[in-house]
Amino acid sequence: IPDETFPPKIEGADEQLRQICMDKAHSIYGDPLPPLVQERLETELNSIISNGYAVLYIIAQKLVWKSVADGYLVGSRGSVGSSFAANMAGITEVNSLPPHYVCPNCKYSDFDSELVKSFAMEEASGCDMPDMNCPKCGTLMHKDGHDIPFQTFLGFEGDKEPDIDLNFSGEYQSKAHDYTEVIFGKGQTFRAGTIGTLADKTAFGFVKRYYEERGIHKRNCEIDRIVQGCVGVRRTTGQHPGGIVVLPIGEEIYSFTPVQRPANDMTTSTVTTHFDYHSIDHNLLKLDILGHQDPTMIRMLQDLTGLDPVNDIPLDSPEVMSLFQNTSALGITPDDIGGCKLGALGIPEFGTDFAMQMLLDAKPKYFSDLVRIAGLAHGTDVWLGNAKDLIDDGICTLKSVIGCRDDIMVYLLHKGLRPKLAFTIMESVRKGKGLKDEWIPEMKENGVEDWYIESCKKIKYMFPKAHAVAYVMMAIRIAWFKVHEPQYYYCMFFSIRCDAYDIETMIKGEQSIRKKMQEIDFKLHDNAQKKDVTKKDKDTYNTLELALEMTLRGYYFANIDLMRSASRDFIVDPERPNYIIPPFTSIDGLGESVADTVVEARKNGAFLSKEDLQRRTALSGTLIKKLESMGVLEGLQEENQMSLF
Repeated sequence: IPDETFPPKIEGADEQLRQICMDKAHSIYGDPLPPLVQERLETELNSIISNGYAVLYIIAQKLVWKSVADGYLVGSRGSVGSSFAANMAGITEVNSLPPHYVCPNCKYSDFDSELVKSFAMEEASGCDMPDMNCPKCGTLMHKDGHDIPFQTFLGFEGDKEPDIDLNFSGEYQSKAHDYTEVIFGKGQTFRAGTIGTLADKTAFGFVKRYYEERGIHKRNCEIDRIVQGCVGVRRTTGQHPGGIVVLPIGEEIYSFTPVQRPANDMTTSTVTTHFDYHSIDHNLLKLDILGHQDPTMIRMLQDLTGLDPVNDIPLDSPEVMSLFQNTSALGITPDDIGGCKLGALGIPEFGTDFAMQMLLDAKPKYFSDLVRIAGLAHGTDVWLGNAKDLIDDGICTLKSVIGCRDDIMVYLLHKGLRPKLAFTIMESVRKGKGLKDEWIPEMKENGVEDWYIESCKKIKYMFPKAHAVAYVMMAIRIAWFKVHEPQYYYCMFFSIRCDAYDIETMIKGEQSIRKKMQEIDFKLHDNAQKKDVTKKDKDTYNTLELALEMTLRGYYFANIDLMRSASRDFIVDPERPNYIIPPFTSIDGLGESVADTVVEARKNGAFLSKEDLQRRTALSGTLIKKLESMGVLEGLQEENQMSLF
C-alpha cells in the first residue's frame, strides 16, 4: 500500500467553500462582517484550504444540503461543530462563536456588551441569555453561539486530520450513500469493510470443546495459552455501518485493497474494501454517513404538525427546561407516575435511568448545563468516581468540572499554559492516556488545582463539546413537542423509539398499565425470578412507563382499527384528538409486510367477514384469533351467517 494520501478532487473546491461561507455569514451578520466573525472565518478558511481539506467540507456540504432539500435534518457528530466555517457551510447547526445577539432584520450584532460578556465568562451558550430587542430597529434578536474553539477540530497548526461524521435519518441513510456515487461517479465509492475477529470467550469455547471431543485432558494454563493464540484471528467480514471509502478519479482501487462482497454473500450488490478500513484510512478518504433516530423523529413530528423544527421551536423555552428539573410542565406529579421525578422520560440522551440520575444530581437550569451533562454522560470515567464526587464534596460545581474535552484546553489556556501544550494535554486526556509527568510541574506553576490534575488522570474518554451541543439541540426540539404537542409526540415516540409493546395492556388504560408494570417490577427485584427477566421485559417496562405518563396527561390508546390503523405508525384519531390509534405492527408476530396487505386490501372496500379478511390479506389464522380476542373484529360476521343472510 502506498504511503501517501490520495484525497478526491473537486474542481474549484477552495473557491466554492470560501464563497458559500462568506455568503452565509453576510446574510446573517451583514456586510462588512463584525471583526470577530471576519477574523474567525478567515483564520479557519485559511487553515482548511492551505491544508487541503476544502474538498472534505464541500463533500459534506453537498450531502447535507441534499438531505435537507429532501426534508431530513442532519445531525453532526464529533468535533466538526467546533468549526464556524462548517456552520456557515451548512454542515452543522452548531455555531461555535462566543455567545452573542444578532438582529435578523438590520443585522446589528452584540458580542461585547457587559451582559454578553458576563455569559461568556460563565462559559454559557447564547440561548441561555435573556430575550433582547434590537436597539436599532426593535426586532427581537436571535441568540446564538456556544463558544467552542476551532482548534479542537484541526489543532493549533492545522495539522490534525479532520473527521466529519454526520447523522442522517435512518430512513435517508441509503439515499445519502447513493448520492456519494452521484458526486464522485460510478465505481469511485466503496463501503468500508470490517473484519470480525475471534473474541476470547468464543476462542475459549472452541479450544475447550476441541480437547473434550478428543478426550484429551489439558491443564487450564495450557488451554489459556492456546486461547491467546486464537484471539484476534479473522472469523468473518462485514461492513462499517456508515463508512464510505472514496477513490480519486484516475486511481485503481486495487492499488490500495482488493474488494469483495461482505461475508461472502454473492447475492448482495454491496461491494466493500477487503482490508479493514483502518488499514487504508491514511490513504483514502472515509466518509462517515451514519443512520440515527433523532432526524427521523424530527421529520415525523414535522410531518404531523406542519411546524419547522429549526425556525419554529425555541431552544430556551422555560417549560421545556423544567422537564429536566421536575414534572410540572406535564401537569402530573412524581407520585402519579410511580416516583419518576422528572419529565425527561422519552427524551433522547436524557431519558435513561443513568442520565436522569445525573440530572437529579446536577440540577441543570440552562441549555449549557445540559451540554455539560451530555458530555459527562457520554464520557468514560468522567462522572462516576470523578466529577460527581467533586460536586458532592463541594470542591466544584457543574460549571467548573471537566464536562467535555474542549473544557480542558480552554481552562489551561485561561490559566496561562502554552497553546500547543494545552492542546496536547487535551488530546492525551480525552483519549484516556492521562498526563505525562513532565506536564504536571508546568500545570502547577500556572495555578492548575490538584483536584483538576487528579480528575484528568482518571478520564478514559471525553466527548467533544460540539457533539454534545448537537445532541442537546435535537433533544430540546423533541422535548418541546412533548410539552406543547403531546399527542403527536407520543405518536412519534411509540412509532420510532419503542423496542417492545404490550398493546393489549396499553389499550385497557391506566390501571391495566400499572398492574403490568408492577408484575415486571416484581420480577426484576425478586431473586427467584430475576434470572428469567428478558430484555423484552425491560423494554416493555420502559414503553409502559411512557404509556402511563401519556394516560395521566389525558391522552389514551384507541383499539386497533381495521379500516384506520396504519401499518407501522401510531396516528392521532381525527374524530377524538386525545386518542391515538395503534398500528397493526404493534401486535406481536404481525410484521410490516403482512400489515401492508391489510392496508392495501381495505382500499377495495370494508371486510365483510373474518373469512373475507383472511382471504384478502396475509393474516394467518393465529393472528385472526389474536385480533378477535382484542375485540378488533367486532361487527364482522362468520361466513356461514353471511350466506344465510
